Amino acid sequence: MVSPENTKGDCCGIGKQSADELDVYRREIREIRARMTEARRKRPLEPVLDHVLFGLDGEKRLSDLFGDADDLILVHNMGKGCPYCTLWADGFNGVYEHLANRAPFVVTSPDAPEEQAEFAKSRGWRFPMLSHKGSDFAQALGFRDPKAGWLPGVSTLKRTKQGIFRAAAEEFSPGDDFCFVWPMFDLLPEGAAGWRPRYRYAS
Repeated sequence: MVSPENTKGDCCGIGKQSADELDVYRREIREIRARMTEARRKRPLEPVLDHVLFGLDGEKRLSDLFGDADDLILVHNMGKGCPYCTLWADGFNGVYEHLANRAPFVVTSPDAPEEQAEFAKSRGWRFPMLSHKGSDFAQALGFRDPKAGWLPGVSTLKRTKQGIFRAAAEEFSPGDDFCFVWPMFDLLPEGAAGWRPRYRYAS
């Protein structure tokens, strides 16, 4: 039997020392995030060409994707052959309206427009998709490696009177902040425990 003395200072089974240590880490993470955000905003904007992308209704220039906005969120997806990229896109689909309310949100991939449309329908995706198949778009923005192939990530773009510029870019990888399943798994005693995403799971 556990006595009151043995549980003093515990919160739901977490010892006070462990809780204090976690609080220190959380505070450090918040401070690092703030410094990263500040450093990102101080970086000079990177000029980007007005690339041509492809949809079911034909060609679209990068400048067309802004609509009436000055900012654009553009995801670099590796295509339907990547279950990890599909996992990230499934997550974006759930918050698409929130994202698009702040800035236009578009997902690009090397798949042909017809392939994109078919796969998006099978996943229930609502966000717009465009293809860069046959172009140097992904390589120009740093999301294709000659040896590794396509790379997943996101670019945020700004349109000014002087042209289109990239404000920030980040690659995607398991455990990052762009897919919430990994932080959730981190709360489990064994973490992700070798889990890998699939297109479908047995019910």
